[in-house]
Amino acid sequence: MIMDKYRIDSHKLMYHIDRVYEWLGGKVIYPIYLEVAPSGLCNHRCIYCGLDFMEYKPIFLKTEIFKKRLKELANLGIKSIMYAGEGEPLLNKDIIELIRYTKNCNIDVALTTNGVLLDKNFLRNTLGYLSWIKVSLDAAKQSTYIKIHRAKTTDFKKVLRNLETAVKIKQKNFYNCTIGVQLVLLPENANEIISLAKIAKNIGVDYFVIKPYSQHPLSLTKKYKNIKYSKYLNLVQKLERLNTDKFDVIFRLQSMRKWDSAKKDYKHCFALSFWSYIDASCNVWACSVYLTKKRFYLGNLYQQSVSEVFESQKRYKLLLWAETKLNTDVCRINCRMDEINRYLWELKHPPLHVNFI
Repeated sequence: MIMDKYRIDSHKLMYHIDRVYEWLGGKVIYPIYLEVAPSGLCNHRCIYCGLDFMEYKPIFLKTEIFKKRLKELANLGIKSIMYAGEGEPLLNKDIIELIRYTKNCNIDVALTTNGVLLDKNFLRNTLGYLSWIKVSLDAAKQSTYIKIHRAKTTDFKKVLRNLETAVKIKQKNFYNCTIGVQLVLLPENANEIISLAKIAKNIGVDYFVIKPYSQHPLSLTKKYKNIKYSKYLNLVQKLERLNTDKFDVIFRLQSMRKWDSAKKDYKHCFALSFWSYIDASCNVWACSVYLTKKRFYLGNLYQQSVSEVFESQKRYKLLLWAETKLNTDVCRINCRMDEINRYLWELKHPPLHVNFI
């Protein structure tokens, strides 16, 4: 059986009942989780990139200003930050400082990266501070990797070496950082999934996750908008044989089925109260599906404090509109908040006989 002890294909909002309770009571709450882009620039041009419309601009977070905001975010209840975003986060020259400072503010910190710049210096200085690292690899062969990532010829082997180094440093120092490898399932790499799972297992990472493509409404890329996953579901049985007590293959079966059915169990979006997106210019957006859309722009943390942005009338009105008017049928299928929306919708619309527990 394919296990998912990290709940990657589900959600963890039930572990934040206090915040959910405040939201149910009508209180405007602070997010639990933020995605932050340290860099607008990227060293790859992945053929499935959902944020290609952001144009990979050479913009980087201003470290000293953002560090001040990190203190405010921690004091106001933000619990976690994932550094990822519209560019490659490791292209920010101060990324080590940002990661360490974030954790020292008592905010859990994680990283999604293509792994090319995941060198020994970075790993030695950050693994003890990170909750997890996820590396997008997407192929078991160099030729396929270059085709999908549109990367340098040397990048594939460099990423594999970097992962090996990460595992060694983690084990040597008994760090708790979870190290994962991710593949977006495409026709180009479907026949390499088993091979990549074995590579990841041999390197010693903690998990290998296979996820479906998700069409961003604003993306310039449309090549995979009609992809179907039913023919790939037979991979589950082959992959589950690779599971051990130290290595997990996570095949996002639920997400693939939702992609194929394109069916949502909720009409509006309740999840925007619980997360936000900060781009490389320090603009705060209520949702990454609507980056560049004025309605979803909440403010800028270079010019405003955290409380001025998150306690603003603009955010209050946007959240109210999203919960009552936003048509989620035009949103991204399998967006990051999909499972949270399903959970919150059910809380707001309980079935009959709930007292018979």
